[in-house]
Amino acid sequence: MPRFDTNGLIACVTRDASDGQVLMLAYMNEEALRLTIETGIAHYWSRSRQALWRKGEVSGQVQKVTEIRTDCDQDALLLTVDPGGDGGACHTGRRSCFYRKIAHRGDATKLVFD
Repeated sequence: MPRFDTNGLIACVTRDASDGQVLMLAYMNEEALRLTIETGIAHYWSRSRQALWRKGEVSGQVQKVTEIRTDCDQDALLLTVDPGGDGGACHTGRRSCFYRKIAHRGDATKLVFD
């Protein structure tokens, strides 16, 4: 059974079923997880808006869930999805929210944008 934090949330990493690429990190509350299980479509909790949202409702990037896993501590979820629309997940228009790389060279650390 997933363990929600004191705010009633659990971290959820979402990856593409076709190639395993991590698409995003979001949070779920109990209702989001219940709806995800019942409908087979990813639902999340927006911490900034304090609202439930179905991924793709506006963007068309609906995420059809193929598998849900929990980690060994049961305090994080891994969703495997077939992404709809253009296959993207990030609100910036990119496929993955993880498009920035932190590069460290000598004494300098910088963000690299692919």
